[in-house]
Amino acid sequence: MLIVVSPAKSLDFDTPAKTKKFTTPSFLKESQTLVKDLRKLSPDDISSLMSVSVKLGELNHERFANWHTPFNLENAKQALFAFTGDVYIGLDAASFSAADITFAQKHLRILSGLYGVLKPLDLMQPYRLEMGRKFASGKTTTLYEFWGERLTQFLNDELVEHKGKSKVVVNLASNEYFNSLKPKVLDAEVITPVFKDFSSGKYKIVSFFAKKARGEMAAYIIKNRLKTPEELLAFDVNGYRYNAEESKPNMPVFLRKQ
Repeated sequence: MLIVVSPAKSLDFDTPAKTKKFTTPSFLKESQTLVKDLRKLSPDDISSLMSVSVKLGELNHERFANWHTPFNLENAKQALFAFTGDVYIGLDAASFSAADITFAQKHLRILSGLYGVLKPLDLMQPYRLEMGRKFASGKTTTLYEFWGERLTQFLNDELVEHKGKSKVVVNLASNEYFNSLKPKVLDAEVITPVFKDFSSGKYKIVSFFAKKARGEMAAYIIKNRLKTPEELLAFDVNGYRYNAEESKPNMPVFLRKQ
């Protein structure tokens, strides 16, 4: 069983990671191609591309200018500990044991506009490049076109290596990032948990809480060493409970009223 999550815009490259162990991203050659094209953009171009302030445009222009290989613990950080957005607040990697990190390395995958797919211990340098941005590189006009079927095939290959009785992908990524995969090519059953909070008289998806819950679900799978989709239904973190009536096949819904 593989878990896929989105990356985060917010990063922490100051706090030391919990481990010195690291691996190298599988798509560095492709990342280098993207960076080469990104370096052709001015700070204003980057601000426009990413719909961010001039200050953030300048920051990311500088990041791409400084991006270089080879990666090491002096110039890069493990992805699991570098991202700090809402999903990663829920994931709370700082609480992971060494065994948790080992399990995560085998079962957790982070989809990325720049790096394609990252394993938790893959080193990365700071960047911002959302998957949904219309960035032209080579003969492609979007990152979805650029990555094509590479990411899907990568997950297929990993699922084969797991040698489990069933091939399952737990989709805890946003639509923007999960759309980088090709469902018709993905050789796995896809389970997409949904998290709803009671607000204004009804249950609905509240973005911040849903993102945090996706991270909490990923941590629940990792810490409890879950192996089957059925085990997900016992998820009961921070008040969420599985609701059979709201759920659909392959889309379990978890409700919280507080």
